[in-house]
Amino acid sequence: MADPHQTFEQILGSLETVVRELEQGGLPLEQALERFETGIKLAREGARRLDEAQRRVEEILEGGEIVPVRDNADG
Repeated sequence: MADPHQTFEQILGSLETVVRELEQGGLPLEQALERFETGIKLAREGARRLDEAQRRVEEILEGGEIVPVRDNADG
């Protein structure tokens, strides 16, 4: 799992590094598998944090603190 103290942006940066290393190739199979596993964990943690942020936004919108802008064409 990603370090709980890492920001979303740090997680994303770490994931980009893993992807770049895997795309370059040349890693021994065992090391490539370890990097792949790390990448999967980072991706899952990033997705979890995005889901959490989406829930928070929805709660704010439902709480009436922020009013979504409506399209004038809808009448």
